[in-house]
Amino acid sequence: MTSQDREGAAALSTLIADRLALPADVGDLSAASRWWPQSLAHGAAGIALLHIERARAGLASWQRAHDWLRFAIRQEISGGDGSHLYHGAPALAFALHGAADPRGRYARALDILDRHIATATRRRLDRAHLRTDSGKLPALAEFDTIRGLTGIGAHLLRRDPTADLIRVILEYLVRLTEPITDDGETLPGWWTDLAPTGRPSPEFPGGHGNVGMAHGIGGPLALLSLAARRGILVDGQREAIRRICDWLDHWRQDGESGPWWPYWVTRAQLRAGRLDLPGPARLSWCYGTPGLARAQQLAALATADTERQQMAEQAFAVALRNPVQLAMIIDASLCHGHAGLLHLARCVAADATTADFAACVPRLLNNVLAAVRADGVGSDLAAAAGPGAAAYDGLGLLEGLAGIGLALHGAGNDLPSDSGWDACLLIN
Repeated sequence: MTSQDREGAAALSTLIADRLALPADVGDLSAASRWWPQSLAHGAAGIALLHIERARAGLASWQRAHDWLRFAIRQEISGGDGSHLYHGAPALAFALHGAADPRGRYARALDILDRHIATATRRRLDRAHLRTDSGKLPALAEFDTIRGLTGIGAHLLRRDPTADLIRVILEYLVRLTEPITDDGETLPGWWTDLAPTGRPSPEFPGGHGNVGMAHGIGGPLALLSLAARRGILVDGQREAIRRICDWLDHWRQDGESGPWWPYWVTRAQLRAGRLDLPGPARLSWCYGTPGLARAQQLAALATADTERQQMAEQAFAVALRNPVQLAMIIDASLCHGHAGLLHLARCVAADATTADFAACVPRLLNNVLAAVRADGVGSDLAAAAGPGAAAYDGLGLLEGLAGIGLALHGAGNDLPSDSGWDACLLIN
């Protein structure tokens, strides 16, 4: 990447950070129906990550981060069953951890949150094991990255990887990969009788097996692999990684567009043993080849599986050259847009078997810049991210400016994250 590319990315990241300098700067958010201060996805906790990352890199003062963190905790903190990595106590703890320092900044708040998170997590684990004991299928929210125990595990792996609780979550995930029987059929243990929305639907009779990073088995695979790479292992962990990979191999499609995976597998497809799909869907972190390729690259690194690593990297590289798939991307967001591809590509390139993989990064950066400019952000941030019905989408981490700013910050400085903010995506 040229110095001009990096300067452009860094400049736009700074512009975004300046636009999101203070909670008061973004207008009246009370009318935004999905604006939650305690949300990592859409709210203040996620915006704080941008300012924390920049402060840790020495590019801005800590005051902005502190202001957003105070805004995030101004209301009673959600710490019950409705809390998860992206909302409530775990989301706030994830953000505060990035802002903590050896002098004890936020130590008392984190200690309190740690206790609440541990209590709620053990309660959730107990329910999950009771559900498994009864032979019932899980809900996506039991185990996934966004709402489930995998997301909590991502926070704990970053917060305190030596604690017993992360090992208990890994043990649960190992059990989740074991086959389960439903109506006389043998299914993977993460099969749910719900639709991808997390609710029952007549469009998914018999449920589905979710393949994505946000709501499917991609998240558990990544967490099991990241933990293993750090030497955190429980009985059956490597076997669980291989079980998931074997299932993904079965459903991998190999065509002119290279290896790719579906978003999910339905009961009818499972019985038929084939997908019968016309081709790969949109590229993104949350669903599709890019996020899943990174998860399998991590799995390969954790198990010394060179063949899988090469396959995963090839799948991502070929997908990034597919104009049909790239044309499906309609925004610059982190979750399912150009910024997510850019950040994923930098992560994959850092561990890739060939240095040539990094060559795609400048092109992906240009795609982000073009998408942002198309939305008017480069010339008029106030118009693009001002108050209104879509304010939550325009500002936050997963679908808005904060996530775009973080991806551009990383590309502009050509360094790994200082704060580890992308641990919430389970790609590092």
